[in-house]
Amino acid sequence: MSTSKSMTTYSQVLNQLPEKGYGKELTISEAGASFDGSENVYQAEQLKIVKVYRFEGESDPSDMAVIYLIHSDTEEKGFILNAYGTYSDQDNPHYDEFIKKVPTEEMDI
Repeated sequence: MSTSKSMTTYSQVLNQLPEKGYGKELTISEAGASFDGSENVYQAEQLKIVKVYRFEGESDPSDMAVIYLIHSDTEEKGFILNAYGTYSDQDNPHYDEFIKKVPTEEMDI
């Protein structure tokens, strides 16, 4: 017997982000992080994580993912999507150290 409840999927969350002002993906590089279409490059201390959505695949471990909603100190907003666990697709050598330094200040979105 399954005790699963109907949950929101990460694709449903991603589809809602643009209408909430979080349509730009944040990319992390050696120089820092930048939002799609922006020339600004931010250091971790100039950003904050305001919401975390964590998804765990009950029947498929490859469905494990996390979405971070991010605000910058210049009021740009966006998101980071990343798989985690065994199926992590994060091959960016700068990602782990960078994301650990970004402060978290949860907000209602």
